[in-house]
Amino acid sequence: MIPVLQHLLALQTVDVRLADVRGRLAAIPKKLGEVDARVAAARFELETSKAAHLTALKDRKRYELDVEQWKEKGRKYRDQAYQVKTNDAFKTLQHEAANADAEAANAEDRLLEQMVAGEEYDKRIKASEKVLKEVEEVAKGEKAKIEAERAVAEKDRVALEAERATAIAAVPEDLLDHYHRIARKHGGTALAEVREEKCGTCGMRVRPHVFQEMRRAGNEQIYHCETCTRILYYIEPPTPIGAPTEPAVAAPSDQPSEG
Repeated sequence: MIPVLQHLLALQTVDVRLADVRGRLAAIPKKLGEVDARVAAARFELETSKAAHLTALKDRKRYELDVEQWKEKGRKYRDQAYQVKTNDAFKTLQHEAANADAEAANAEDRLLEQMVAGEEYDKRIKASEKVLKEVEEVAKGEKAKIEAERAVAEKDRVALEAERATAIAAVPEDLLDHYHRIARKHGGTALAEVREEKCGTCGMRVRPHVFQEMRRAGNEQIYHCETCTRILYYIEPPTPIGAPTEPAVAAPSDQPSEG
């Protein structure tokens, strides 16, 4: 591989790692927001239970007042019934007293319902308070973990940006611009390794003469994939251990020569 491609490959390696780190940092606000949302949901449930309990208490007081008012009306109608002189007036007041008693009974039923509901809201409030406490405790641990992740990512980002500055210094400016244009087009990947005479990214076959030129010692030409336009590079596989590096020399014959 020609030296300039080695520098570009080093730059791309750093850029890929840097993109990952930046992605981790960008995801942190969302993670924190999800934790806060769970706490907010638990707190909302508690506030809803408290509000419902308060409404139940208000309704209870109203129904208590209704019970007293209807009972008072019933007493007044009965008292008046014994003071009238006609039978029709007596019957009318007795009927009104009976209606008042019925309304008082209905109000008592509603009051009982509110008392039962109030007990249920008390239980809900206690349960919601317990859940909120547990959620807040878990959230505290999760936030600490997320902040630790942020600290590590920030440290990695600073180190990689310094490494990137070093890698950029070794690349000619015009080639660097070319690299950035291709990288922006392909999600940060400007170089592709040739594997089995194909572009390792898009799979397009490399022309045989181009592949031979890439492998030729002393070649300084940069080649691109004809399909995806990425810069191609090829790494010669290592020679297997024990493989002959020179032609074998024939062993001398043990038979005497003729003549």
